[in-house]
Amino acid sequence: MPTSDELLAQLKRLHPQLIDLSLGRIERLLAKLGNPHERLPPVIHVAGTNGKGSTSAYLKSMLEAAGCRVHVYTSPHLVRFHERISLAGPAGKAGPIGETALIDLLAHVSRVNGADPITFFEITTAAAFVAFAETPADAVILEVGLGGRLDATNVVARPLLSVITPVAMDHAEKLGDTLGKIAGEKAGILKPDVPAVISQQEDEALQVICNRASCVRAPVRAWGHHFDAYEQRGRLVFQQENVLLDLPKPGLIGRHQIVNAGTAVAAALALRRFGLGEPAIGRGLVEVEWPARMQRLRSGPLPDMTAPGSELWLDGGHNPAGGKAIAQTLADLEERSSSPLHLIVGMMGHKDAEGFLSPFRGLAKGIVTVPIPGAHEAPHQPEALASIARDIGFRSESAADVPAAIRQIEAGDDSPKRILICGSLYLAGHVLAVQQGMVQQSN
Repeated sequence: MPTSDELLAQLKRLHPQLIDLSLGRIERLLAKLGNPHERLPPVIHVAGTNGKGSTSAYLKSMLEAAGCRVHVYTSPHLVRFHERISLAGPAGKAGPIGETALIDLLAHVSRVNGADPITFFEITTAAAFVAFAETPADAVILEVGLGGRLDATNVVARPLLSVITPVAMDHAEKLGDTLGKIAGEKAGILKPDVPAVISQQEDEALQVICNRASCVRAPVRAWGHHFDAYEQRGRLVFQQENVLLDLPKPGLIGRHQIVNAGTAVAAALALRRFGLGEPAIGRGLVEVEWPARMQRLRSGPLPDMTAPGSELWLDGGHNPAGGKAIAQTLADLEERSSSPLHLIVGMMGHKDAEGFLSPFRGLAKGIVTVPIPGAHEAPHQPEALASIARDIGFRSESAADVPAAIRQIEAGDDSPKRILICGSLYLAGHVLAVQQGMVQQSN
């Protein structure tokens, strides 16, 4: 019997990796599979540029704290493809689909599709729908892959709730070269009479989203208009009409996580059928788990390479808005506990490297650039990326890999440092695979 690695490799050979946004191909395959997307548990559909994963993680944690069984669909994966299809257990937290179940699922969907044209993301999304339809759960959190309007997940005609997290410039070559155009693609998930929770947005994006909501008659609750959240005395304060919650500080660090957590609270309160109360919401905020989002790596082969007292952090942020959020978090850390900051950066070639790196000016002592092992698209070459960093004022050099980068940073200096590995979720996945002693499955 083939392994999941072999089946996934076969699917990538047979079907294009290039993004080709369309719904026709997946609708055809889903029809041949018996339309599993029409038999899903209630769906919470989440789109946005930044914060999709964190907001979904908070919401999953809150629902599970209330005793609900939750499926979750995310992409890309970090270490293993199985992470993308998280299945609710009979009791307790959801977990990645098992190897045997994934093999059976991929083989079945591939057999049904035959030689028909379809993209890798579409055929694996169809596989997720089959798994979710056949496994009992109370809800499905369905994260958009790219955009929204023509994303493969948007075949779900009537979700229980739509959520749009902060929209920013990213994937302009696919979604449009202005914030308004990108927001229009994200707003494509809004459905008639389906309530929508809209996170903090730039005015241009919010106007486009609200206009779309009005056109399709989707009731909207928007950050700053219908609800708000902020940190106060180490707590998260959430307020909307007739509701004021004094909640624990979110488990994921950074000011931007206040926005993601506040959006998840608004979504939880909008899910009236589940009756999520303050205790479950509070527990969900504290117990949330979401790797590679300002994650402190405390032990393992990479932290063991650093000097005593040094900190090693990991974040998958990769666009200018993500860079700004990470830089703000690091500035807050510096204010509380001063330590020289060094960045280890790898980025995909189509990303705005200058826009991502610029917010770290005045914070980072130096940057070491690295390749991204197994990247399915062309990444920035390390020396070219280092040149971009030097052009905008950083002291920068390249290294063969992350361990070599750590050695370069530590060379001749055994004082405590703060080191952040960042720039790509694919690089973050590689780092976690090294930490866990596993082989990363390519995206």
